[in-house]
Amino acid sequence: MRMAAIGIGSNSVRLLVADAAANGTITPVLRDRCGTRLFAGLEGGYLTEDSMEVSASASRELERKAREAGAGKIYIFATSAVRDARNGEVFAERVRSMTGLQLDICTGEQEALLSYAGAAKPGLCGMIDIGGGSTELTIGLDGEALAAVSLQMGAVRLWRQHRIASRDDFYTVIEAAQAILRAGAQSVLRCKHPEVWVGVGGTFTTLAAMDRGITSFDRALVEGHALTREVVLSWGERLAPMGVEERKKLPGLQPQRADIVVHGVAILAACMEDMSIDAILVSDHGNLDGYLRRKIAKRG
Repeated sequence: MRMAAIGIGSNSVRLLVADAAANGTITPVLRDRCGTRLFAGLEGGYLTEDSMEVSASASRELERKAREAGAGKIYIFATSAVRDARNGEVFAERVRSMTGLQLDICTGEQEALLSYAGAAKPGLCGMIDIGGGSTELTIGLDGEALAAVSLQMGAVRLWRQHRIASRDDFYTVIEAAQAILRAGAQSVLRCKHPEVWVGVGGTFTTLAAMDRGITSFDRALVEGHALTREVVLSWGERLAPMGVEERKKLPGLQPQRADIVVHGVAILAACMEDMSIDAILVSDHGNLDGYLRRKIAKRG
């Protein structure tokens, strides 16, 4: 059966169309995204009218593409920005009226478990998903989560809170991220730390593309790329003093991510330091894959 999942995140709206087998495996057919920066439209606890319209319209466009690709069933869910918004249900109704789809607003723990289900390796494996509004961490064994948390720190959220224009600023934001991690992720920090970690989200794929000097994004070239702690810190120190326009010239850095990329790097550096992670494998899979796998399991 051909299925699709649309995920409304804090930085972008993404689409996965895949062929699903009865045993729970999925074969991707189409991946697409629209950069919407929904979290930036969260003001005083409410999503602005313009931000809701942009993301709902992007959802409608991706729903159209999913149907054109032959998806017989389409699901749509939302994460950090929408669950934080006091008018999240108003936004959900906007999405329903424009797409005909019922929006599933995920809790932070659900988001962590979905990303783990989509990207985790067999055996004892840790997963970090750095989004625009939040960061999810999960440790699990052979697909079963042992601990999962969602933290109120994402690349867009920290970009709104902290300016990074120097190497010192970069390390200040790392310390801020460590404080959030230590306050909210004790269940993960107390777990046996796995040797294998996977990283989900644009921070990881962007770092992999820059580290490999890829001028045109190719999923096959970033999947499985190993980022060491030294490489992550090196990129953060290099990016921090650069202006946005200077960053845009770097091979592998998508222009729409140039302003927030170093904040995502700071979050990753904090996680790697506090959890003694020497290297992390980049994954182009994530909560979209996990969402479809969970739906297949329920249908089976």
